[in-house]
Amino acid sequence: MARAHYIDIQAADGGQYEGYLATPDSPAPAPGLLLIQEIFGVNSHIRDLADAYARQGFVVLAPDVFWRAERNVELGYDPAGGKRGMELRAQIAPEQMVADLQAAVAALTERCNGNIAAIGYCMGGQLVYRLAATGVIAGGVSYYGAGIGKILDQADRITVPMLFHFGAIDKGIPQTEVEAVRAAFAGRENVTINVYENADHGFNCDQRGSYNAEAAKLARERSLSFLRSVL
Repeated sequence: MARAHYIDIQAADGGQYEGYLATPDSPAPAPGLLLIQEIFGVNSHIRDLADAYARQGFVVLAPDVFWRAERNVELGYDPAGGKRGMELRAQIAPEQMVADLQAAVAALTERCNGNIAAIGYCMGGQLVYRLAATGVIAGGVSYYGAGIGKILDQADRITVPMLFHFGAIDKGIPQTEVEAVRAAFAGRENVTINVYENADHGFNCDQRGSYNAEAAKLARERSLSFLRSVL
């Protein structure tokens, strides 16, 4: 079982925003998991994921990454939702998002056993990568992190374990970019890069036409194993 409610998070510059907090139904201290949204906001899919990971024994916090542009965004997986999500993302610098995620890590620290990893999807997958470069998390899981190939200069700053999931037929993240990510982490035993055949962008989301149940199941099993190994 899992319990969930919204909490307030204090930003470093004095602002305040919300995060969806899902906790396991257990009195024992549990590790923390920061769950970072896609461009569609902390919508029903992200909340479902938070609840699912809480049932696996993690204290999960999904912060509202878009709050500086628009609060409590919940978009659907249609062209209009995608267009609006891209507009909102363009209004906030990635560095500002990372600073807000660091504030979310601080809020989560107060509610878990102090050991925290992060998992993110699409935009959130890139933000996990950026957050890992700051050293504030014990490990990161990145699902189809769009744009990582453009910021590979940050790879040398990442020392924590990382797990990457990519789809083999993702048109937005071509295999040339996946191979560039692989090359950037060559020789790093604590970094694993998985590519899923016949999996497109968003293959983990059962609300999208690109959902691939087989790939999603395998990626989830690998993610859980990874998280339990670093937390």
